Amino acid sequence: MKKNIKPNEDVPLYKEVMNVKELSKYLGIGKSKIYQLIREKKIPASKIGRQYRFSKQVIDAWLKENLITRENLQYSLDKLFKK
Repeated sequence: MKKNIKPNEDVPLYKEVMNVKELSKYLGIGKSKIYQLIREKKIPASKIGRQYRFSKQVIDAWLKENLITRENLQYSLDKLFKK
């Protein structure tokens, strides 16, 4: 007989503060891409000692700010082709 396992609502799916490996899994991209974004200062990160940490709340806000909409995609294309 199978038991119905319900997710525990008290345990978040992802931690509030993630390391590179956890962020990689959360975003679905490779760790090397995350390090590249850090070097290019394109992703919000905190460095504690020699390790990077990422606030889930800040990453979620960053994702929302970087949404590609039809309007800003057209702006980016116009800007690209004016050069």
